[in-house]
Amino acid sequence: MDKEIPTENQLRICIVGPGAIGGVVAGVLAQKGYNIQLVTKHMDLAEKISTTGIEISGHCGRFTQVIPSVATFDQLEGIFDFVLIVTKGQAVEEVARGILPFLNENSRVVSMQNGICEPVLAGIVGEERTVGCVVGWGGTFHGPGKVEMSSGGECVLGNWNREADAALHRLAMIMGHVIEIRKVDNILSELYSKMMINSCITTLGVLSGLYLGELMKIKKVRNIFIEIVREALLVAGAMGVAVAPGAKGKLDFYKFVAHGLLANFRSHLTIRVIGIKYRKLKSSSLQSLERGRKTEINNYNGYISEKGREFGIPTPVNEQLTRMVHEIEEGQRKIGSENLREVYL
Repeated sequence: MDKEIPTENQLRICIVGPGAIGGVVAGVLAQKGYNIQLVTKHMDLAEKISTTGIEISGHCGRFTQVIPSVATFDQLEGIFDFVLIVTKGQAVEEVARGILPFLNENSRVVSMQNGICEPVLAGIVGEERTVGCVVGWGGTFHGPGKVEMSSGGECVLGNWNREADAALHRLAMIMGHVIEIRKVDNILSELYSKMMINSCITTLGVLSGLYLGELMKIKKVRNIFIEIVREALLVAGAMGVAVAPGAKGKLDFYKFVAHGLLANFRSHLTIRVIGIKYRKLKSSSLQSLERGRKTEINNYNGYISEKGREFGIPTPVNEQLTRMVHEIEEGQRKIGSENLREVYL
């Protein structure tokens, strides 16, 4: 039986990661009066946010918010009702183990990371406490303690392998102070959809160093885009996943890879329109490399390739892209548009 449900003032929320998305969420919720504890990983940043605050700007307004912050998990105390993980996907296991002592049977842990991190998270904190989230709005990191909500949109929330329950409804109400919320019963379908988009846009951006508008003008890039999606859909079919439409329901991936001259023309036109609309978009993985950090390629194209091997589905394009990005990370390959010419279709 559940314990007595805490009131809004009694709720304790831990947010791990004060980057663009995590910083905005923490700042807005703290401003709304929620009891927020931020884990930053860096002592100097934790001290700054705890004393002078985090600077927020953009669609959510402009303000500075002081938030109690710590650098390490062992500095935390007590039990948290909700934990939002807003780090790079490769950190999910470390974060899940760090936060585990601060959970009870009613706690919920939300993966707000790119890729499909929920299976790893559930393996540590338990499926009954795992919530998936697709972040469909933009954040920009302007420096430690200075973040911007750079575009509106939505968040999609869903329990992992379970239907919605009272805790999910409550989480949606809380997160609704930040952005529009959509609740679903099959979060894997939504996560896979977002992962496919990242596998195209983010990965091709990091290989080439180009903004999205420049990328989508190139015919071969559009062909690579289509092949990434085609392979990913074959893998999804083997996994038994029906992939949700992308771009807020406007992009039907199954029609996107349909055969025929007219279908192919429409697919190329769709990619060009995406390129025009988001022409100044810079790959998040490219930004990570510029800051001396690893990319999340294993959570994108690497995930498609891994699942392809598991289910016996060839994924040659995604395997090539994964290998090339790893070579860039290891200093064996330079970023540049010439990389796109090497991709074999």
